Amino acid sequence: MFSSLELTLMLLGSAVLGVVAFRMLHLPPMLGYLAVGIVIGPHALGLAAENEASHTLAEFGVVFLMFSIGLEFSLPKFLAMRRIVFGLGMAQVVTTIIATVVFGWFVGRYLSAYIHLSWQAAFALGGALAMSSTAIVSKMLTERLELESEHGRKIIGILLFQDLAVVPLLILIPALTRDSDNLAETLAWAGGKALVVLILLLFIGQKLVRGWLTIVAKRRSQELFMLNLLLITLGAAWITERAGLSLALGAFVAGMLISETEFKHQVEEDIKPFRDVLLGLFFITVGMLLNIRVVLDNWWLVLLLLCGPVLLKFALIAGLARLFGSSNGVALRTGLGLAQAGEFGFVLLNLAGGIKLMDPFVVQVVLASMVLSMLVAPFLIAKSDAIVMKLAANDWMMQSLALTKIATRTMASQKHVLIAGFGRSGQSLATLLAEEKIEYHALDLDPERVQEAQLAGAHVSYGDAGRRESLVAAGIYRASAVVITYANTPSALKLLHLLNDMAPTLPVIVRSHDDSDLDQLKSAGAAEVVPELMEGSLMLASHALIMMGVPLRRVVHRVQAAREERYASLRGYFHGSSDAGDDAELERLHTVTVNEGAQCVGLPLSTLDVAGCGATVTAIRRGRGRLDVTPETQLASGDVIVLRGSADAVAKAETLLLK
Repeated sequence: MFSSLELTLMLLGSAVLGVVAFRMLHLPPMLGYLAVGIVIGPHALGLAAENEASHTLAEFGVVFLMFSIGLEFSLPKFLAMRRIVFGLGMAQVVTTIIATVVFGWFVGRYLSAYIHLSWQAAFALGGALAMSSTAIVSKMLTERLELESEHGRKIIGILLFQDLAVVPLLILIPALTRDSDNLAETLAWAGGKALVVLILLLFIGQKLVRGWLTIVAKRRSQELFMLNLLLITLGAAWITERAGLSLALGAFVAGMLISETEFKHQVEEDIKPFRDVLLGLFFITVGMLLNIRVVLDNWWLVLLLLCGPVLLKFALIAGLARLFGSSNGVALRTGLGLAQAGEFGFVLLNLAGGIKLMDPFVVQVVLASMVLSMLVAPFLIAKSDAIVMKLAANDWMMQSLALTKIATRTMASQKHVLIAGFGRSGQSLATLLAEEKIEYHALDLDPERVQEAQLAGAHVSYGDAGRRESLVAAGIYRASAVVITYANTPSALKLLHLLNDMAPTLPVIVRSHDDSDLDQLKSAGAAEVVPELMEGSLMLASHALIMMGVPLRRVVHRVQAAREERYASLRGYFHGSSDAGDDAELERLHTVTVNEGAQCVGLPLSTLDVAGCGATVTAIRRGRGRLDVTPETQLASGDVIVLRGSADAVAKAETLLLK
């Protein structure tokens, strides 16, 4: 029997190995956690047993996941997507539950001798099967650059409603265990309690939370802010649990309260490590529930329960998407993206099993089929284009029609600027080009934005700039330049590779968020890279210098010199404690004070291999003055050296100078 420390170390070590293995296979880490749980669980190697401590940790994982979802609950966001979220999303969840209840009735009438499935159990099972994996699907859509595509928006809208539907299902499923004669009364009582608690938390709690977090933030203590954040989350969860509801509901409400404050984005970053680690432990405990022997002995049933729900969800979602006006191709892609099981399906299934609503055998085989469906999901989504092409004969025609529309709009254009992305930056660029009578054409994947911009007379088409066919239709061979206006380095690199293959002499200007990817984008073929943080710094400096009376000509010269040096004088900055979560590979500035016993005292810079450490000496201060940084500069005790490089590089350089 392991001690608590040994159990924790074993879980953490196994989780690390599992996540590394699945990362190497380019699969979501969540599947690694599930696999680890299966292997070390009581039904396989037996290294870890189910106990109260592991279940408590797992429950905390769900609490922080629900808190994160609450943070995303924004009324304006839902109003903008209300037809997808509350129309298509609600229809999907309700239809799946109804279909499962009907299946339960069929089993109870004709197959009761083989398996027992009450309508209450079928309802809980339907709720579990209605869920899809937000973690897997959102990751796959991001990697495939399909978040803003038509089917991507529908998938995200349905996932949002599924996440919200968990809250009432967490209330309803325990209520189903009560006496059926008093079920209506029980549900009414549970709903009444939920309403009272929600009103108290949302209306009274919101003012308290905003005021208290403002007071805490003024203390400027990261530790104090984090402690209060945990207190609010777990406190709200405790209140709802004491009211006979669920911990997850309280955490969801806590997230909603904070989402309406100015601290939302800081909270998202602070809570993420807790959520990800504890959620990983939750998936490990889910994997531990899987009985391999039951699966092997009933492989045909597990396979049936894998194929049946996946095909049912695919057909239901694709059919509903068609009813809501989607084309065949979009409907099929939406169905394929959401056909698998999801994280909250495990939560609901565990809840139904824990309150003895479902037979343990049924829980085991359904759990196995859900895990397998999530393992299959990445491959299913990756092959969705090929599947849709075979199932939808007119999808190729629809794509051809879209390309034809693009080609029609750009047919008369010569020497135009092709704009990839028509967000705020793209629209600003288009306005300036139009004022200079320079032709342009933009490609964007937001259908609403494209429609509104077209009505306003902008030269923009719905299309993916990352596809060869879209670029050809947009007149890439007649264009004079390409501007990538979205700050997404992986997408920009993909487009640069495509442009180098199609039109290697065409100049490409790329927007980036900061200077961390500047060299990578330049080496990939970008003629110019515009880091918005660097340009923002230059504009601030320009206005400040002009305000201080520096001649405009000198200001322009300094700005131009900084650009010509590829922002070398501006790259890197002094990181503080609030930057602890920043990428360690980003360039930073770091000061090193030379003490009397340091190795570098009396030596010129040329003899010190600072560059070999990956760092650069940008300045040397001696007393109140600054020295010129040359290879011949000799260092003395008391000098302050300013190093630039990554965290690892400046640490190595500091060791070299001082040892």
